[in-house]
Amino acid sequence: MERYIESSSEEEIPEIDLTLRIQPYMYEPTRNTVVGDGSSSDSSIPTSDSETDDENNRRLQDKYWCDCGNCEIMTTVAECKCCFEVNIVDGKRESANLTCITQHQMFIDNCLNRNVLELAVYDYKHDVGPLPENNLPHETYRYLAYRRFVRWIWKIVGRRNRRILPSCVVNKIRESFPSEEFCGFKYPV
Repeated sequence: MERYIESSSEEEIPEIDLTLRIQPYMYEPTRNTVVGDGSSSDSSIPTSDSETDDENNRRLQDKYWCDCGNCEIMTTVAECKCCFEVNIVDGKRESANLTCITQHQMFIDNCLNRNVLELAVYDYKHDVGPLPENNLPHETYRYLAYRRFVRWIWKIVGRRNRRILPSCVVNKIRESFPSEEFCGFKYPV
């Protein structure tokens, strides 16, 4: 048998606020869990500025960070990155059971094939506008090969959606479309 207790006017049941209190970024991982380009961080993150400087200097002097065997030391620390270090790239490499993303058939067909890149020039002109008049063919192909790699991996290309490409990818594209001078990665202005 159920019993009901009557409450006096002095003993009222407090109101319960049932509204959700969701805060922006409430369920987002903390910064030291995921790095901005989608690569996971690990417990060996330097804890002091001197450790960070040592790590940066070491990346610019030694290729210990390259696991695929095709990387070269680049001009900046941010560019000294192997395809193994970028999760989304590593996933594609691993799913095809390759030692480097530059061996992937999609990379070879879409980023190194001159015929495909020639068609990409027409697509670029149609969608974005004319390329600078002083662009040499190799410079144009190199630029479009970088764009096609980003489109393949991250699906988005644009002025505000820049990605630092793995060193092995940049070097393979540079090797295929050589130049006397390379500018390297630049953030949008």
